Amino acid sequence: MILLKFLNMGSAEIILILIIAVIPFILTLYTVIDIMRSNFKENTNQILFLLLVLLVPVFGSIIYLFLREKFKSTLPKLS
Repeated sequence: MILLKFLNMGSAEIILILIIAVIPFILTLYTVIDIMRSNFKENTNQILFLLLVLLVPVFGSIIYLFLREKFKSTLPKLS
């Protein structure tokens, strides 16, 4: 609490910072896990999507979520 008084931050600012920081992190984490667990038609697509999401997290995640069905295979992934 001392740090919050020092920074002169109220509860609204803290909530806003959490929304700005946490939601993109959760979105990126979800897409990375989904990419790793999914079976793609070509292995290079998996690597390219992973690089896209890691280099440009928010936009890469949104692009992946819109395009993933076109590149995923319907066959189950072999371990």
